[in-house]
Amino acid sequence: MANKKNDFYWNNYIEAADTACRAADYLLECVQNYDIEQISEMLTKMHEFEHKGDSLRHEMTEALAKSFVTPIDREDMAELCQKLDHVIDSIEEVLQALYINNIEKIEADAVCFAEKICTCTVKMKNMVKELSNFKKSELLHKLIIEVNSAEEECDQLYLESSYNCRKKFDKQNLLDVIAWREIYSKLEECSDSCEHVADTIEAVVMKNT
Repeated sequence: MANKKNDFYWNNYIEAADTACRAADYLLECVQNYDIEQISEMLTKMHEFEHKGDSLRHEMTEALAKSFVTPIDREDMAELCQKLDHVIDSIEEVLQALYINNIEKIEADAVCFAEKICTCTVKMKNMVKELSNFKKSELLHKLIIEVNSAEEECDQLYLESSYNCRKKFDKQNLLDVIAWREIYSKLEECSDSCEHVADTIEAVVMKNT
């Protein structure tokens, strides 16, 4: 019975990570086939992923409040839940930034960035799937490093993208440059949020093994 109770927690985390993957895939689809006339529909569909993430977080919070015994420290479990939810939120914020800044045409760097975000979320999901076996897993540490490496690639792309914006300073409206700087920052936050999940899991492993 105890194992089945624990399965709820692990499955909740996996479902949250999977929701993040699907949100990232949809973001990539949006920037690859961008049409400003369809932005409202894009936002509505993306919000469904965010709503799913919130639902999973509420389910976890309720379960933690009612459970007498949890598989790892209650506060650590709640923190991991929040970090996974933030990944989904940060992906939605990219699309919101496109809408707020009235972006009409997607820069090539943004498509490349969205592809890397998809990679980050997949690696994060693989890591989360291994979490239930954290006391015995020989793979989990490698998966944590993979997430960190994917985030570092996004950091490099952020620098390159921001530099490209700077080069365009004399060629396009300053407001466009500011808008794209903000969008690239939002994209970087997506990868940072994946790394924060990895950092939280790494801390859990250190405390419990």
